[in-house]
Amino acid sequence: MLFRSVHIVARFSNSTSTSVPRFFYSPSLLRRGSSFRASLISRCCSSVCVRSDIDVARDSVVKIFSFSREPNVVQPWQTTEKEYSSSGFVISGRRILTNSHVAGDHPYVQVRKHGSSTKYKAEVKAHGYGCDLAILGIDSEEFWEDMNPLELGDIPFIGETVYALGYPRGGDTISVTSGIVTRVEPQKYSHNSIEILTIQTDAAINDGNNGGPVVMDNKVAGVVYENRSSCDDYIIPTPIIKHFLTAVEETGQYIGLCSLDISYQSMENDYIRKHFKMSTEMTGILINEINPLSSAQGILKKDDVILAIDGVPIGNDETIPFRKKERINFEHLVTLKKSGETVILKVLRKGKEHEFNIIVKHEQPLVPDRHLPSYYILAGFVFVPLSKPYIDKSSKICECSSNRKAKKAGEQIVIISQVLLNEITTGYRDFKDLQVKNVNGVEVLNLRHLIELIEMCCEEDLRLDLENGRVISLNYKSAKEATSWILEHHGIPSAMSKDLKIEASQLCSS
Repeated sequence: MLFRSVHIVARFSNSTSTSVPRFFYSPSLLRRGSSFRASLISRCCSSVCVRSDIDVARDSVVKIFSFSREPNVVQPWQTTEKEYSSSGFVISGRRILTNSHVAGDHPYVQVRKHGSSTKYKAEVKAHGYGCDLAILGIDSEEFWEDMNPLELGDIPFIGETVYALGYPRGGDTISVTSGIVTRVEPQKYSHNSIEILTIQTDAAINDGNNGGPVVMDNKVAGVVYENRSSCDDYIIPTPIIKHFLTAVEETGQYIGLCSLDISYQSMENDYIRKHFKMSTEMTGILINEINPLSSAQGILKKDDVILAIDGVPIGNDETIPFRKKERINFEHLVTLKKSGETVILKVLRKGKEHEFNIIVKHEQPLVPDRHLPSYYILAGFVFVPLSKPYIDKSSKICECSSNRKAKKAGEQIVIISQVLLNEITTGYRDFKDLQVKNVNGVEVLNLRHLIELIEMCCEEDLRLDLENGRVISLNYKSAKEATSWILEHHGIPSAMSKDLKIEASQLCSS
């Protein structure tokens, strides 16, 4: 019976190109108990099934080649041509899923499938920076021959084994690595200021794997993504993927993740709970501030205690039940909502319980997660809107600036990115990276507003008030005359970026 069992496993193994260990035929195996033999055969069959699952998934994984011209964050009139390679995989509807940062706004994208030497032109159908996901489409019928879409699965539990597939840099063939899930919790993605659900694994994942699938039990457990603030390996889980795909299918675009847009603190201190008249059975969080742009403005109040969200009690540590004995930050429920949907909040206010319906919406960050190529030049001063890529390049701007909230619609932080030397800018060289607060006493809303205030100046002097109390005073006529010389001397094509010029011409025509 033993030899028959071994023969069956050997045949099954050979059919999937998985060799059977030599010790399977060892005489010492014959002297072992039946339970040992059954265990050994079971493990081999399990290994064969995993290999079969990987083979199926591997044929659906593609290598992505993207090309773009990226503006210099400090001197945005200058661009650098860059070429990227990454990974993606086929999903239902003849679509390819990958990361947004590797293909989202790149003008030219090509895709090559496993085992082929042909590159096919791809088109970006939709992308979302907040969740770092993008959908590609390919018109070629030849490409879709024998391509089977991968099915989305569930979130793996901590300790379960997953397999990462993709095309890491340094080679041209597909790579498969395995690892266990070490953590499931909200994290900030590379291109998002909101913490959203993330899977962490110890599988070896390198540059180029970005956008590739992580599979378990022949289904996709998530998508590999880049975390620029950590060296750990992270995965976008399927609930976030489904949220993205649903939004695109229903509206044709992805606006972003939703947020209550409030600041709050935990209630783990016994005395603070007593101060806010919480009974021993009550748990929740204390509201510190409600952003002026929040949909909760005028409904919730500072010092309200949120006890539950959609009927789920919030712990004093800001968490709610997740799976089995796991817990997760309560905002996870909000991020999975669609813009315009409602959350029901149970609130304690001055000792009395209330229930409020809050319509959630996409949070517009004050500091965008991607670089904006907009700029404006006056004399030798280069004005740009602050972005996270700019903060990453700067040694003077604090990372905490990226956490600031917009108080008004359309608000930007306008800074001086460069001070190009000439007679007018003498003495202002150290004013680089400072925010422009006011122009001739008027508060600056955004870069477009700053341009309007400067271009419409009717006074002899132009005064710019910066952060830290710094002041720039210019003769307006001389500054405008010096701008032409600065542009010619530094080879700058225009005093204003193309997007702002288009907006200015549209404004004039209207």
